[in-house]
Amino acid sequence: MFGISEIAIFLVIVILIFGAKKLPELARSLGKSARILKSEAKAMKADGSSSIPADRTRPGADMPGVIRGSATEKPEAR
Repeated sequence: MFGISEIAIFLVIVILIFGAKKLPELARSLGKSARILKSEAKAMKADGSSSIPADRTRPGADMPGVIRGSATEKPEAR
């Protein structure tokens, strides 16, 4: 995917943008965020809960219904 030269160039650019002193702080923050995300995903999996509302789990629930007729007609009962 990436060769050593591309990774080296990327690291040099990151060091130039953020500075060498900020890199350990950024790495710690990234690691902490990854741990939190992983623990939350495990907790949701263990609970069997989903953050998606129940009405959104139906296929096509987020799509509007088909509109038939004109604006002056009464809608059909479903």
